Amino acid sequence: MSGVITGFGVIASIVVVGYLLGRWPVLGPSGREVLHKLAFYVASPALLFTLLADTDLTLLVSGPVVVSLLSVFAVASVFIVVGLVRRWGVGRTTVGTLSSSYVNAGNLGLPVAAYVLGDATLVAPILLLQLLLMAPVGLTLLDLNRGEVRGVGPVVRRSLGTPVRNPILIGSLAGVAVSASGWTPPGPLMEPFELVGAMAVPAMLLAFGISLNGSRMPGRGPDKAPMFLAVALKSVLQPAVAWVLGAWAFGLGAADLFSVVVLAALPTAQNVFNYASLYRTSETMVREVVLVTTVLTVPVLLTVTLFLG
Repeated sequence: MSGVITGFGVIASIVVVGYLLGRWPVLGPSGREVLHKLAFYVASPALLFTLLADTDLTLLVSGPVVVSLLSVFAVASVFIVVGLVRRWGVGRTTVGTLSSSYVNAGNLGLPVAAYVLGDATLVAPILLLQLLLMAPVGLTLLDLNRGEVRGVGPVVRRSLGTPVRNPILIGSLAGVAVSASGWTPPGPLMEPFELVGAMAVPAMLLAFGISLNGSRMPGRGPDKAPMFLAVALKSVLQPAVAWVLGAWAFGLGAADLFSVVVLAALPTAQNVFNYASLYRTSETMVREVVLVTTVLTVPVLLTVTLFLG
């Protein structure tokens, strides 16, 4: 559990700094918005490019990846169905679906994979799944929901064009292209991307900390129903589905089963809050989901480790 404690300690310290920046607004009234845009348009694409350029793409066809994909699809489907029945709208249903299934595979998943699972590369497949499938689909829906586009033709053209205009997807696809080519870029060429990409996670965590200043306790706002649903799906159902599928449907070995359940139990990624803030959609709900699932991850991971580790 040392990796979990270390990962949470790093995250908490940066969030606290962000909270203090919000309490004493040295960055000005637009500080949080600037950090969000910096992370989304500049730092995150650079980070994803450097990560994916050095990733073995054959990991995408392994059994554990299929289990991760199906567990994500299961919990996402539950939120979508409830959102449609309750008429929560496209924006709230989209960010709620991401909140219930998009795991913190980057700044928390990496130390957990390294120290708990013993192999940092185990987090790469789920990171690729989220970057190449979940994020583009979710951001396209949010973009279409925000835009005033009418008519079948304009909607189709906007749907096809939105992903290729998205900086997150552009950085991801560029990294995948480099990895697939087998070319190893020289160090001096990659260093600028690495330096800029290193700003992504701190910028998102600082912005999250700023947003906590003056916020109420979770679960008291008008979005408490989707918030509690997303927390239950993310912290309880997703690791449970991963365990059932891995153990009974795919017959994974002990090590692979442990890894997919641990990764499924990770909290909601900070990226989702960044997306919600950028599109000004259910920001409070997503912030609360990120906060609550992050707090719950320690007992959830401890339970998983005791039973499967």
